[in-house]
Amino acid sequence: MSRLYCSWLPREKSAGLFRRRQYFSSVICRSQGKLISTAAGELERTAGLIGADMSGENAGGKCFILDTDACLGAGGYRVSTDERAVTVTGGDEAGVLYGVYRYLILAAADMPEADSVICEKPAYRFRMLDHWDNADGSVERGYSGNSLFFRGGNVTDDEEMLTDYARLMSSAGINAVCINNVNVDATETLFITDRYLGAISLIAEVFGRYGIKLFLSVNFAAPVQLGELDTADPLDRRVREWWRNAAEHIYSVIPDFGGFLVKADSENRPGPHTYGRDHSEGANMLAEALEPFGGVLIWRCFVYNCHVDWRDRSTDRAKAAYDNFMPLDGKFADNVYLQIKNGPMDFQVREPVSPLFGGLEHTNMIAEFQIAQEYTGQQIDLCWLVPMWKECLGFNTHGGSPVSSRICGAAGVANTGDGAFLTGSPLAAANLYGFGRLVFAPGLSPETIAEEWVRAALTTDDGAVRTITGMLLRSREIYENYTAPLGVGWMVTPHYHYGVDVDGYEYSPWGTYHYADRDGIGNDRTAETGTGYVLQYGKENAALYGNIDTCPDELLLFFHHVPYTHVLHSGKTVIQHIYDSHFDGAEAVREMLESWKELEGRLDPEIYRECLKRFEMQLKNAERWRDVVNTYFLRKSGIADEHNRNIFI
Repeated sequence: MSRLYCSWLPREKSAGLFRRRQYFSSVICRSQGKLISTAAGELERTAGLIGADMSGENAGGKCFILDTDACLGAGGYRVSTDERAVTVTGGDEAGVLYGVYRYLILAAADMPEADSVICEKPAYRFRMLDHWDNADGSVERGYSGNSLFFRGGNVTDDEEMLTDYARLMSSAGINAVCINNVNVDATETLFITDRYLGAISLIAEVFGRYGIKLFLSVNFAAPVQLGELDTADPLDRRVREWWRNAAEHIYSVIPDFGGFLVKADSENRPGPHTYGRDHSEGANMLAEALEPFGGVLIWRCFVYNCHVDWRDRSTDRAKAAYDNFMPLDGKFADNVYLQIKNGPMDFQVREPVSPLFGGLEHTNMIAEFQIAQEYTGQQIDLCWLVPMWKECLGFNTHGGSPVSSRICGAAGVANTGDGAFLTGSPLAAANLYGFGRLVFAPGLSPETIAEEWVRAALTTDDGAVRTITGMLLRSREIYENYTAPLGVGWMVTPHYHYGVDVDGYEYSPWGTYHYADRDGIGNDRTAETGTGYVLQYGKENAALYGNIDTCPDELLLFFHHVPYTHVLHSGKTVIQHIYDSHFDGAEAVREMLESWKELEGRLDPEIYRECLKRFEMQLKNAERWRDVVNTYFLRKSGIADEHNRNIFI
């Protein structure tokens, strides 16, 4: 699978491993098991680099020792190095595998941590990828080619590719993967039947060798869609029995099946509301079917009215998840996990953290992030998202505890495909790796993750590492500057979501409005004069966001409608900030392009050329955003740029 050459796993030219190859002569397994065999096999794969001998006997020189110690906890590991051996001890078999990957990645990155004691334990039970792949091979919001798993209505039988994929995911700490789109159409509804289960079982088998559980998105209306019942009412005895039988059959084919992911009653998807039932009744019915086999039901909270009348100022899409699910807190079964998007809208580059994380007190929660850059550059524009996710995990919505301590895991919408570089842009792999590392160890800093990835995936040249790491760390701010002023968001081309269209969604039933007029801009979500969305937060945050004088600048227009002459905490007026940020953002992209050009000859040539092409595309995109947005608001406000720069009239 040549596209993985640009990933973070060791390769032949890994300087750190090359320097260590003389030290290792054998791998000794003191514990046995499927995943320990996989871990030993990973060392064997690097035999050309480290001279491993899988005989299990120490033939002189350093050896690897693989062992388990339950005291380290599920998935936890300790890697220690002395003059005789590198000892990888896991709290279980998965921990051994993670420890081996950790050592190999750090060694390949030529980082000193590889020769010190490394201890980690995964923070969350679920560290999941959600693929939006369709049976025909297309990928909804896919920017990296076609599906890795499906083509022309068939399931792949490419075991080598599946193995390479599983290796890569497991090496980043991913332990669950849902392979199909949450929007389950007719063909995908059949995935839980014999038409597809046998083929899907191969994927599950390969995943299982790397500690990864396979999940499937299912159609809530499957009993009707498959023509077997006349209803999908979750309280109907026949429907409950139908799903129990379906689950029993799935587990007979895939014994370690993870469970179901469901999108229901959202964006025209079927769900329990069709039958006058609520989300807990729908979710619990499916959870009941899975429970005897240890399966779990993940229920997405992305539920809102997508048929809004834009003239009705009382409606607010941001309120929807909280309004739908807070009344049901405590009513969900123990094996139900609500999957909540990081923000209340839809993966914008800047929006507040969803208040649902702090509101729910008696319900299992999983955070949902989008690794695929739907609204953040589509893997053309560089936008490293780890700092955003870190902010979400660290935020305290209701004065109790941060999101990171309230969730059971995180799911990331995958950004992979069968294109030449797996993630479209080689640099977009930093988001995939960064997601895995952050949800394994939320205490890591973005700076640490960024440098680690650059060294493992691209280069160990210190100067180049500093340049690329700096680009990653600044990229979200740069993208935000030329696209989304002060948290307003959504000024994108409808449906496609790449490129600027300031009023593209302004009169749309999807409910995403900036309300710009001749006097001002922003969505009033205050309690006094607006939609009241701020009241979904705890008192401290409600007061912070609801007061125009204390609301953070970067979210001002998300919460308030203000005059263009309103003065920000920065000392600038809103209109001048819009002008300045868009000029600054485009110029920053130009600077990144020039910095990238200076790396020619210091990186893999294919990676260099592909990223150069994308930086050139990003510059054109940023310049168009700059010119369209600035012209739009000059025309709206009639207020000139105080620096007299070129804005088109």
